[in-house]
Amino acid sequence: MSDLMKTLALSASGMQAQSTRLRHVSENIANTDTPGYHRKTASFEAVLQGGNRTGEVRAGDVKLDRSELNRVYDPSHPLADETGHIQGSNVDLVVEIADAREAQRSYEANLKMFDQARQMSSALLELLRK
Repeated sequence: MSDLMKTLALSASGMQAQSTRLRHVSENIANTDTPGYHRKTASFEAVLQGGNRTGEVRAGDVKLDRSELNRVYDPSHPLADETGHIQGSNVDLVVEIADAREAQRSYEANLKMFDQARQMSSALLELLRK
C-alpha cells in the first residue's frame, strides 16, 4: 500500500510543479505588452529527504529572463527616451504558448497517473474487505 501512496505523492508533486509553471506562463502572456517586463521562468528541482531523492519534484526559484528587451517606437509614451523608443518586454508569445501546452500535457499525464493509483488503491481496499 505504501507504493501506491508514494505514487500519489509523486504525481501530486508533478501536478503542483506544472501548475506553478503554468501560472508563470500566464503571467508572462498577460504582461506581453508591459514596458520593461522580463519573462519569468522556473526550473524544477528534485525533492530530497534525508539526503536521498524521493522522486518528487517542485518548482524552483523564479528567475527573470535577462535577454534583451524589445525596443518599441512610441514617442507619445511617457517612458519614451529622446529617440522616441521605449523598452518593451522580452516575452515571445509562440514560446509561451508552447510552454503552456507542454505544462498542460505534463499536468494531464500526472493527473492520469494519480487517478490510476487512486483506482488501484480503491480496488485493493475492496479486495481486502472481502
